[in-house]
Order: sequence, then structure tokens, then C-alpha cells
Amino acid sequence: MGTTDSGLQETTGPIALIRGFLAGGATGAALAGMVSGVVLDRVPLLLLGAGLQVLTVAVLLIVDSWMKARRGKPVTRTALALIEDLRAVGGETADVLVRFDLTVLPDDRAAYRVTLSQHVNLVDLPTYRPRGMTVVEYCPDEPWEVEIVTPPTPEWARRAETERADPAPESSRAAAPAGSRAGGYGGLVGLLIGAAAVVLLLRGELFADGDPAGRKSSSSTTFSSSTTVSGPTSSMLDIGRMRDTAESLAGRVGTPTVAELSIDERRMAVSGEAGGPQDGMHAIDLRTLPYELFPGLVREARNTLGVRDPGTWRTDVEPASGDRDLTIRVSATGRGAEASLEADAQGRITKRHPD
Repeated sequence: MGTTDSGLQETTGPIALIRGFLAGGATGAALAGMVSGVVLDRVPLLLLGAGLQVLTVAVLLIVDSWMKARRGKPVTRTALALIEDLRAVGGETADVLVRFDLTVLPDDRAAYRVTLSQHVNLVDLPTYRPRGMTVVEYCPDEPWEVEIVTPPTPEWARRAETERADPAPESSRAAAPAGSRAGGYGGLVGLLIGAAAVVLLLRGELFADGDPAGRKSSSSTTFSSSTTVSGPTSSMLDIGRMRDTAESLAGRVGTPTVAELSIDERRMAVSGEAGGPQDGMHAIDLRTLPYELFPGLVREARNTLGVRDPGTWRTDVEPASGDRDLTIRVSATGRGAEASLEADAQGRITKRHPD
């Protein structure tokens, strides 16, 4: 329990503040990363957050062990103590947590008051009573560090049975200095900053793609909304996925007619202007598109247009304009090459690039 002056500075001064801040920051970033990984369905982000948390705990344990080894074995002294008051504050097993109010009676210094909490076995609990004497160990350098000795040596047990003492005044109460809480304050600030930093880095994905109500501009009536499929193996090409997603987006934005629609492997996005042109000729009606034909168009673009190892694909639907009918454009990209095809509102291919 005892410590040197340098050890006290390590636990109560700027070092404790910095250490607590760094540990809290790493913990906050790890927790925010894990939560974001779950929300965004990104397993690597979840594993990264969990790994950072494990690394933080391991580093803290190593640093604590090093500091304890550096300080050496604690220096303690034995003394009698008068039990002013005691109260059980918790415990559902054979050991009960008891809060003691003691007057410690060192042989080489003035008596002082202290409060401590310690687990006591139910069998031994009746031996502790108000106004009774007990044996404790305390740290001369940190007098608030006190522990009841169980069991005391025969000599100290006899002294506890025969000697009596008067309570020390309340003004003599010893307590840990406020500086010892520096690590806790630093940890709390670091936790908040670390979590906020991760959320800010991922704000685009957390608050744009996953916005359940869609994004609406405060300065106009334009709207945009998107959704991402969940599950590491899920795809927009799954049977029925595109139509279900389109119906969900129409409900979010409050209209089935939009100005723009784009689809890729895991995401569908729409945008438009409420009451604007998309309600007229230049509109895409999400209810009437041939979604069941889109997967075949994607396979056609990826497999027959000469792109080697196509990695990504994208489908854009363009509304009718003038003499041009609604156009479905599918593009595929791989190894630096890109190919595309166009189809009409019935899913019939009208153009290929390259031919």
C-alpha cells in the first residue's frame, strides 16, 4: 500500500492525467469503432475496434506492472484502530463488503480518522462492532491507505483485546488528495474525444447512408436518401431485393417519383425535388421499373462486353427527356477497363459499349 514520493506523483500528478487521457481515448475510439462496425455491418471495423480495446487493456496491465516493480514492495506499518462505525454496503456471497469508519492509532504519530471499505467473511463479521478495537496496516506516506489485518498476530490480537482509545476529531480525517482523481478525469475526457473522433470520421456513412428518414434540405424542398443491404454476403442482385429496397426508399422520401436512381452491389440511392419536375414527364416512377430484369442486365454487362475480371458494377436510371424514353444504363469495371450497355423501360438492350 505504501509508496515513495515519486510513486505518488506517478499516480496523482500530470503523468496520471496523461495516462488516463490516452487510455480513455483509446477505449473511446475502440468502443465507437465496434458500435460503428455493427451499425454499418462492416466486420473489419468491428474487429479493429475489438483489437484496439484488447491492445489498450494489455498495455495498461504492462504499464501497471512496470510501475509497481519500479516502486518496489509497499512499506506498511501495523497499528491499532478504534471502530467508530461500520455498515454492510454489498455482497451476496460468503464475503460482505463493509464500510468502516476508523480512528487509526499509530505508535509514532497522532491518531487520525479514515474511512475504508473491505470484504469481511460472514463468519468473522460479529467480531467487528462499534467502539471495538481492531488491528490495521497503514502506509506512512499515504495514511488514507489502510487495511484491516485478518488475522492479526497473537501479540497484536492481545493488544486489541486489552487496550482502549478515544475517537480522533473529525478534522484529523485522512483522505486521498484530489490529484489522485486526475487519471479518472483524464480518462473521461479521453473517452469522449476518442469516441467523437471515430464518429466524425464515419459521419458520412453513419448519418447519410443510414438515415432512416432520408436527408431533407433545410433551404429547399430537395430530398435524397439511400440504403445499404445488411449482411456480408448480401447483394442488391438477390431475388426481390431491388424492388423491396425501392419500396422502402419511396416510403422514406414520401413519393414514388424521383429524378435520379442509382444501384450498385450493396447500395440503392434516390434523389429528387418534392413537387418539382420529377412529378411530370422527366420522372422515374419507382413502382414501374422492371427490377427483376436488372440482374440479367448486370450479368450481360459483366460477361459479354470484354471487361476482364469485372469487379464492380453500377446501374443508373435516367428519366425520359424530350423524344428519349426512360433509359437504364449498366456499367461494369475491371482491370482499368469499363464497359456499359443501355436498355429501355422494358429491359430490352438498345446499345452496347464497346459494340
